[in-house]
Amino acid sequence: MRPAADPAAVIQGDRYRITVLTDGLVRLEYGLFEDRASTFAVNRHLPVPDFRVLETDGHLEVVTSRFRLTYDRGPFTTSGLSIAVRGGISNYHSVWRYGEKPEDLGGTARTLDGADGPVPLEPGVVSRTGFAVIDDSRSFLFDGDGWVSADHIHRTDLYVFAYGHDYTEALRALYAISGPQPVVPRWALGNWWSRYHRYTADSYLALLDRFRADGLPFSVGVLDIDWHLVDVDPAHGSGWTGYTWNRDLFPAPAAFLKQVHERGLRVTLNVHPADGVRPFEDAYPAMAAALGRDLSTGEPIAFDVTDRAFLTAYFEVLHRGLEADGVDFWWLDWQSGPHSRITGIDPLWMLNHFHFLDNGEITFSRYAGPGSHRYPVGFSGDSVISWASLAFQPFFTATAANIGYGWWSHDIGGHFFGVRDDELATRWVQFGVFSPIMRLHAGNNRFIDKDPASFPGPVREVMTAFLRLRHRLVPYLDAMNRQRDLPLILPMYYRAPGEDQAYQVPGQYQFGTELVVAAITSPASATTGLGRVRAWLPDGVWVDILTDLVYDGGRTLYLHRDLTTIPVLAAAGAIVPLDGAAVPGNDPVDPVHLEVLVVAGADGSFDMVSASLSFHQERGEFVASSPTARTWTVTFPALTDVDPVAFVDGEVVPAEIFRSATRTSVTVPDVPAAATLRVGVGARPRLRRNDVDGLLFRLLDRARIEYRTKTEVLDIATADRPLSVRLSHLQAFDLEAALLTAVGEVLLAQSIEEV
Repeated sequence: MRPAADPAAVIQGDRYRITVLTDGLVRLEYGLFEDRASTFAVNRHLPVPDFRVLETDGHLEVVTSRFRLTYDRGPFTTSGLSIAVRGGISNYHSVWRYGEKPEDLGGTARTLDGADGPVPLEPGVVSRTGFAVIDDSRSFLFDGDGWVSADHIHRTDLYVFAYGHDYTEALRALYAISGPQPVVPRWALGNWWSRYHRYTADSYLALLDRFRADGLPFSVGVLDIDWHLVDVDPAHGSGWTGYTWNRDLFPAPAAFLKQVHERGLRVTLNVHPADGVRPFEDAYPAMAAALGRDLSTGEPIAFDVTDRAFLTAYFEVLHRGLEADGVDFWWLDWQSGPHSRITGIDPLWMLNHFHFLDNGEITFSRYAGPGSHRYPVGFSGDSVISWASLAFQPFFTATAANIGYGWWSHDIGGHFFGVRDDELATRWVQFGVFSPIMRLHAGNNRFIDKDPASFPGPVREVMTAFLRLRHRLVPYLDAMNRQRDLPLILPMYYRAPGEDQAYQVPGQYQFGTELVVAAITSPASATTGLGRVRAWLPDGVWVDILTDLVYDGGRTLYLHRDLTTIPVLAAAGAIVPLDGAAVPGNDPVDPVHLEVLVVAGADGSFDMVSASLSFHQERGEFVASSPTARTWTVTFPALTDVDPVAFVDGEVVPAEIFRSATRTSVTVPDVPAAATLRVGVGARPRLRRNDVDGLLFRLLDRARIEYRTKTEVLDIATADRPLSVRLSHLQAFDLEAALLTAVGEVLLAQSIEEV
């Protein structure tokens, strides 16, 4: 931490202090000045940006390349303190005045507990008006030795982000002052299995073995509350808090955890720490001794994060013994509000901060406010099983980027209430695979189960395919995790802040640098049998890497998919590395067989810790190098009319070439370490045309409309007439909207010449 700003960045009077932290971020204090780190701001010592200080008519002006601050040197008031954002945003909308609440684009929320659809969001740091404000006035502080203080929790302490529509730089400024988003362990990027269920050691291991037999990879095993004693004497309170293994269910905890580890999974245990340590706990005598308590009284040891001695014993006694059994990290299921024994000290903040410091790698807990991105992974809470809950989660996850929070883990499939809906469960899994952390979860009800085996055959097959896909995506996810200074998921408006359409697709988001996902979060049409989602495609050419459909961008449209897939789009030039195994293992280590999806049509490059990848469109050549020996499969979606040739260090080598109706793959085994692999597909390769007639026939064949109508619609749609005439005729045909937009998607996906 370097919490004190460079004095050269400070303009100070007797009662006010203005600190120009970056060219678009300014700190405003009045009354009390604070140089200690807060929960939000841990590094104010940033390079001093260029700025000017002007004196005009009793006012002070501070000018940077991004904003103009005007201040009358008095107590902060609406008329006396304002900041105008520079850079082409209208003056009416781009002036912040003290006391006004900015209309930012939102951040995130503490929890989705009980949510059945949207919840209010706390502020973020980006706004269409060009400015956003983080109020740090009530945050507690960190002293020089790392402990906390709440002595100045009523100060006036504001951070104004005045970045206009440069959302990416606003986010980087947030990370500069609040600390970076840590790298999560690679194994956390696989599938997590979580269910609130009374497992035994034998039943849990048998479940993992059956998952393996079914080809269902999981990298994290989550044990909910029943791992510990829950049926306790009412004199001690509830059984939610517990630290003692239930040995009727888990008679040999260390041996059980060892066997889970041998199957390639890490383990997290659920804890609700609010009730402290009570006399029935195995660790009670050791905790009492550590804290100098009298065992004979039988009094509970209260949970008190404001007591430094308690917090030390909490880790060194209470948790360390369980970690010695093999617990890898903790699920901190804090549900007892923001209050502690000291006003201003939020127990959730304390748990997140000190657990992450103690583990050094990962924790799993709820969001506690700005700055929480430093403590991944986030648990979003117990959501209701409903379409409304699912529909909100893609928007909620992407918008959290506006406050730098990139690693949300949702209850994929929902926690409780609701009704059985296999389509909803499938769509939720598909979104979960393309969310930051993929954690299947179910509440404490025998009828609620997210195990694919509990679903009928077609649904089970789709879920299985997507769970495998998640582990195949880990090389891509880990590259984003380790090398990118932005969240994995970003709203579409980060790509094009000036495009209105980018703000109008709440179910769509950027998934790393190479992919755009449009989650389907509503039931399928009864007429078409297809789910649909409103999407916006930026300029360029786009390929759905799951279906090989090709789209021209620069427009908003509805995308339609059956239950087997969702739209996952890559622009021309995209490169996406995957695990080459069709059925990956549980522990998602760096694979010896790497498959790389390469979308022709433009140059592209992609760097991993373990490989460097590039594609040159003019030469039609993919190039890869790796410090380790590998088998490579290079797959070109939507590219068929090519004859690939493979070279290793300039020499032609044998390769296995696979062609389907929509893509071409080239596999080169055992490429030596440090060798250069080149795969050529001919100069300036062109993506294929969609099979419009075939797509239309399959669409209409499954539609629940009269057979005569199907024939008429197909004849109109495929007639040798200008596209505008065909579309006009179809609109006059009075088709149901879901069918009309589905036909329109097929006809309009790619540009065709009018005749």
